[in-house]
Amino acid sequence: MDTSSASSYVYAKASGILARSYTGARASKLFGVQKLADLWPLVFEEDVPAVPEILLAKAIERKAAEQFILEYKKLLSAYDKPARVLIDLLQYFDYENLKALGAAAAMGQKDLPPLNDIKPYNLLNYGAWPSIQKITQGSALGWYDHAPGISEQQALDNSLDLQFIKRIWASSQELFGEDRAIAQALIAERYSMRNVVWVLRLKLYYGMDKNQIVQRLASLNPRNGKSDPLGGEALSIIDKDVQNWDDWKNWKYAKFLNPREEGSLWSVDPRWVEESFEKEFINKATKKFHANPCSASALLCWYFIKAKELDYIRMATEALRLNVKVQEI
Repeated sequence: MDTSSASSYVYAKASGILARSYTGARASKLFGVQKLADLWPLVFEEDVPAVPEILLAKAIERKAAEQFILEYKKLLSAYDKPARVLIDLLQYFDYENLKALGAAAAMGQKDLPPLNDIKPYNLLNYGAWPSIQKITQGSALGWYDHAPGISEQQALDNSLDLQFIKRIWASSQELFGEDRAIAQALIAERYSMRNVVWVLRLKLYYGMDKNQIVQRLASLNPRNGKSDPLGGEALSIIDKDVQNWDDWKNWKYAKFLNPREEGSLWSVDPRWVEESFEKEFINKATKKFHANPCSASALLCWYFIKAKELDYIRMATEALRLNVKVQEI
């Protein structure tokens, strides 16, 4: 199929899928069910499997990821040669799989852990398990060539995250015109704000100092400092007092902060900041999807929107499994 025909087909199919997705106002339906057995038929067009509730929760999360990947692969397959960034986005699941494989190898497990299947777009040779070196050999992840020690897992996972972010940023630069502008703006906003939330979590929950936090930020180039598209905003707030409203009231993203009541103690809530940003981000991605039909950036927007739906399904599942309120999750 030529690029123009493929783009028209993909936009039509992607629009139909989004219309049935649990994002935006429809997301509330996920959080309105009372038990896992009711969540399953809401999300999947299959009978509920006859398994214990704890296994049903795992099944929902796994099948939701499989469904997301399958839908995205079907859209990608319409192109003879998809834009590189669209494939790189899907290969996020390879990076996550490698984390799971590394953890399993570190624990000496012999069985292959549950993985997400993105074949034929996979980077890794999963048939080579349990050899991590053979699994990654010849790929962009070939540097991850051994079963990690438990003490080095976190550092390796951080390196995987950083490589993925740099890879999709680099491949987004291969796009042209409006496609490139949209892709880079969304990627920059998404990971810039994730860096901000990461700073807040490390300060509030782990009591880390500035030097410790800086080492854990994802930036295109640390030498860019506050001008870095991904790490710059996090650096600009790293010295702010998380319990002092005056430090934050004039912040450029103050609209994402949790409210402050006069006369009461206040502290930045990373969860509130993250979810407030995510809502605006998905609204923006949805508008860009419809404003730029039949384009590579439209499918990129679709990916981000559906990834958020996957997050919502996981949140609803966890809330029901743990029998707690969604707000607490």
